[in-house]
Amino acid sequence: MLKILTYTIVMAAIGLACIQFNGTGKNGGTNLTATGLKMTATGRGTVESNYKNFCSGCHGEKMDAFVDRKWKYGNTKEDIFKGIKQGYPDGGMPSFEAAFTNEEIYELSDYILTGIKNLKRYNFDKVPETTNLFVSENQNIKLDTVVRGLGSPWSMAFLPNGEMLVTEKTGQLYRVKNDRSLQLINGGPQVTADGQGGLMDVILHPDFKSNKRIYISYSAFKKDGSATVATTAIMSATLTGEKLEGQKIIFEALPYSRTRHHYGSRMVFGRDGLLYFSVGERGNEKQNPQSLANDLGKIHRIKDDGTIPANNPFVNKPGAKPSIFTYGNRNPQGVTMNPSTGAIWSNEHGPRGGDEINIVGAGKNYGWPAISYGINYDGKIITDKTAMDGMEQPLLYWIPSIGPSGMAFVEGKRYKGWQGDLLVGSLRFKYLNRCKMKDGKVVGEELLLKNIGRLRDVRMGPGGYIYVSVENPGYIFRLLPVSR
Repeated sequence: MLKILTYTIVMAAIGLACIQFNGTGKNGGTNLTATGLKMTATGRGTVESNYKNFCSGCHGEKMDAFVDRKWKYGNTKEDIFKGIKQGYPDGGMPSFEAAFTNEEIYELSDYILTGIKNLKRYNFDKVPETTNLFVSENQNIKLDTVVRGLGSPWSMAFLPNGEMLVTEKTGQLYRVKNDRSLQLINGGPQVTADGQGGLMDVILHPDFKSNKRIYISYSAFKKDGSATVATTAIMSATLTGEKLEGQKIIFEALPYSRTRHHYGSRMVFGRDGLLYFSVGERGNEKQNPQSLANDLGKIHRIKDDGTIPANNPFVNKPGAKPSIFTYGNRNPQGVTMNPSTGAIWSNEHGPRGGDEINIVGAGKNYGWPAISYGINYDGKIITDKTAMDGMEQPLLYWIPSIGPSGMAFVEGKRYKGWQGDLLVGSLRFKYLNRCKMKDGKVVGEELLLKNIGRLRDVRMGPGGYIYVSVENPGYIFRLLPVSR
């Protein structure tokens, strides 16, 4: 007898926290709350179509929502069979006994187990952690060690003479000279190097050759009674030999927070000569990202002296912070300019799942926390929506979370087949993610430099070479393409 599915699945079929879709989400999932979706007692067709029609809306068409979850009721074939057949009503998982035969439920169980195994793409156990030669689809890559002996080199910026500036999260700014020796630069800001805070990004002014100005983002701090509170700040200064002069704080995100995470802090100058930078929501997801009355959970745009461009999207909106360029962001730790189009791109951390790549657009809302492809760290659902009117969809999202960090587009012809591709560092899985680009879209991915370490930053450097920094222990490597 035909039945209409009118219930909402809010927990995974075997006790895992899951994502609920209203309508068709990014991964093509079917809405299981929609009326008109019918099932018969003899099932609906192939195991693939059964999964797509009745399971993918909650668990992802590629079973990605199963990844990074805990198996509350077991993960054997029999455990999964029981979960599908009997359900767990107290957890929101209904019984599918009337929908499928036992044979079809066993087929689904096998299909789910196979899909989960196919998603174990981040298991690099067989890759040596000490190698300096890596194989890629188009060429081999050899690591050239530029700097060693650091702790957490957060960012790199290349000077016109081929030397490099490097920030250490603990608060030091170094010049890496052409002989690869380190020179400490004095005069940097005081930071609270606690949690995710510290000395973070560093970039050059577009006219650095003339004005010698640099920009540093960092975790500023002050006393609030007996407590220490912190925020994301940006300092500009003139680089003169071994020191900084003319220091000026050109941005200070308000309000300060007692938390020690989600600072954002990535910066880039656009073709318009304006400074774009990210500020995380500091862990206050309920209040900060969707409010235009504070600076947190946003990407901002200012002039090089800290003043506000007259055409910023909210500059004339009462009560809104005039530097805001986008909102609804969680913790963007990668911001770069696409050299082909001039568009600003960003990546940001989701919670457990839902890391994103976005193209940054004036006044746009990127949805956090109203929409998300992730769940909370304790397994609870943050939102049952992955899409809403007026909120942007990411160009790409990752489940499980890879912990995206610095990002850069590949320029020049030095790396065979990589021209125009986007590189993103992974903190969690310790590799470099190559996003294959075509017509402004990500059409594939390659996992590079497996087990290299927590990859914090990636930049295009002198001579058209790619440079990456990894942390704990801290290294900076130049990537040398090797012909096969």
